[in-house]
Amino acid sequence: MLDAAREVFTEQGFADASIADVVERAGSSVGSLYHHFGGKSELFIALWEDHQQAQEAAASEAVARARQAGVTDPFELFSAGARAFLEGCWQRRDLAVLFYVGDGPPGFEVMKRRRGREWIGQNDALLRLSDTSFDRLYATILTSLIGEGGREVAAAKTRRQASKVIDAVIEYARRLMTGGPSTPPVKAAEDAGARSRPAARAPARRPVTR
Repeated sequence: MLDAAREVFTEQGFADASIADVVERAGSSVGSLYHHFGGKSELFIALWEDHQQAQEAAASEAVARARQAGVTDPFELFSAGARAFLEGCWQRRDLAVLFYVGDGPPGFEVMKRRRGREWIGQNDALLRLSDTSFDRLYATILTSLIGEGGREVAAAKTRRQASKVIDAVIEYARRLMTGGPSTPPVKAAEDAGARSRPAARAPARRPVTR
């Protein structure tokens, strides 16, 4: 059923696809579809979740292989997972395009945003970042880079073009990670602290008596 749904949704989009189209393609029945999935929206979400699991598994396995090979550098581990994710965007580009365009059931964009926050948290843990606004922003920027890179990979016309996009994304990540997360300049922080403190008052002068 999911294979049939993949064909129908990627050909027609969520809005224009119908349960009848999916059932006919699957050689099944409407009753069977509703029994296993509940409806068109649930079928679409099940297809998205299946795609997400495949992407996560590929990235996790790539990072695990790198660690088994003795890799400890944060960039190398991050790039191993990122490259696997981007390769999956090319290999399953029909699904990647479908889920990137935003044509989905009500609530789908909320689910994607929630999944995006979870992905940021996973990258935060992989890079061993601290719980500061600067580090969270750093993880968000890197995660967004990979996500948008996946969109461009899926939209590539040829394997060669997709490979170039993947290499460019990894290079951009390397440049971003060269200096690590930003930290506020010490002098600026001191100046800000000084401005926030009230100015000290000069001691009152006692009158001179003769």
